[in-house]
Amino acid sequence: MSSARFRGGGFAAATLALISTFFVVTGGRAEAAEAIVSQGRPTTASSAEWEGTPASAATDGNTGTRWSSAFSAAPQWLQVDLGSPQAITRVALNWEGAYATAFTVQLSTNGSTFTDATGTLRGNAGAQNIPVTGTARYVRLNLTERALPAYGYSLWEFQVYANSAQGDILLSYNKPGAASSEQNDVNCNPCTVPKAFDLDPATRWATSSTTGWVDPGWIYVDLGATAQISRVELQWDPAYATAYKIQVSPNATTWTDIYSTTTGRGFKEVLNVTGTGRYVRMYGTARSGPYGYSLYDFNVYGTGGAPATPPARPADPTFPATRLVFNDEFNDGSGTKPSTAKWTYDPGVPQNGEVQYYSENSNNAQTDGQGNLVIEARREASNGRDYTSARMNTSNKFHVQYGRVEARIKVPKGNGLWPAFWMMGADFLTGRPWPYNGEIDIMEVLGRNTSEAYSTLHAPQYNGAGGYGQKYATVDLSQDFHVWAVEWDSKGMKFLLDGAQVFYASKATVEATRGPWIFDHPFYVILNLAVGGDFPGPIDATTPFPARMLVDYVRVYQ
Repeated sequence: MSSARFRGGGFAAATLALISTFFVVTGGRAEAAEAIVSQGRPTTASSAEWEGTPASAATDGNTGTRWSSAFSAAPQWLQVDLGSPQAITRVALNWEGAYATAFTVQLSTNGSTFTDATGTLRGNAGAQNIPVTGTARYVRLNLTERALPAYGYSLWEFQVYANSAQGDILLSYNKPGAASSEQNDVNCNPCTVPKAFDLDPATRWATSSTTGWVDPGWIYVDLGATAQISRVELQWDPAYATAYKIQVSPNATTWTDIYSTTTGRGFKEVLNVTGTGRYVRMYGTARSGPYGYSLYDFNVYGTGGAPATPPARPADPTFPATRLVFNDEFNDGSGTKPSTAKWTYDPGVPQNGEVQYYSENSNNAQTDGQGNLVIEARREASNGRDYTSARMNTSNKFHVQYGRVEARIKVPKGNGLWPAFWMMGADFLTGRPWPYNGEIDIMEVLGRNTSEAYSTLHAPQYNGAGGYGQKYATVDLSQDFHVWAVEWDSKGMKFLLDGAQVFYASKATVEATRGPWIFDHPFYVILNLAVGGDFPGPIDATTPFPARMLVDYVRVYQ
């Protein structure tokens, strides 16, 4: 839920004692590693509308900037130079309203002779994912028909993804390393060297807060044997390097530069490099601010070395997903509490300035005999509070990684009411604190204005009021039932209201503009109705009690 934020209450300790049999649903098979290879690469176009919409804006990882072409009926093109041949897997586009109704994706090894990699495609306003197979250094969009004849073509983002070329694999996973210093104190516990190589996007290495806020600062990994390095991926904390080198060495003593920059910009940087060595080092020479250096991930790809096999990632579902893996239709008789085979009640005092007590009382959560769950906020005293409500989740019953998670809900209207349908990272149950476990808010509505809703993600670098999400205007949601859903895979999340996309969170864009993407692991589902708090504001004399949030069903598909 948004605002300060997390609503765990006293649930963590209680649930750790309760956890029994539950099931985790993932996609099944593992997939090859895939990475964005176009970001920050040289990008050119047939034309630009004006100097404020250059070709480079389409590959800068910033969804607030865009490329737009001249307003011309002539075909236009946009292309990116990847720097070296890459095994292309897909192209992801984020169109403005001036999209192409006819275009092809083309590939080239030399930048002059292009071959169609797709048939003629039709764009759409918003996100579009296009499977592409081929090896190329240059990728071009050949645009031949406009959706808006009075304008040209316009793209917020043009992203090219590739698998590791020539059989390249991740070499640095769980390998040992060393650094100029490391932090392990109350403020970062522990931010030690192994955290940069553990493939956990919620952990990080940082230089010491007492001796490490100086230049230079460095960290290296021992790959275990000589390796041929082709790519380095750095996911920075806000304490990033504006100037740094990537170096290789046979002995961790004599170093050779294979990459150097004085224009580092933090977030995620994907570096296509060429070098040979057993050791790979990031050597920082200028910091972004007064602090030291800190990396969430330092991943090295190539061949050779002595790699450890990382955990297999489940396969992405194919949407529309049709395999039902969890559901509750709430078809029990009137006054029945939700099934404890599917749901855990989460009593306690909430966070975020809310004024209710979350009760296990059946008056606060029961079926109505008409196919609905009723979560009811009541004006009644309990545990030192003047109001009660209910919060329930699937924490020790059901976890899911990837798929379509949806619910059909009718929300209440009234100042200070705050209904929500959301998910928490399941590692919260084993001690990882919020927001490091991740939070996915599929739906939040504030009772003071039920004609708008929110869908938001929360993580270490974007949370609370700074969460990554979207507020969207709509009809008065309190007048009828509506279906909220998220379609979630390893590439991102599409949030939908009544089948229409209201927000798309691209993993690559988040990593490039906000911080680590921490949503590639199991989550559990939560329903609740809060009263008052920092986000919805206070209740007043007009707020109706009892207030009811009706849930027709909750379903999860893969």
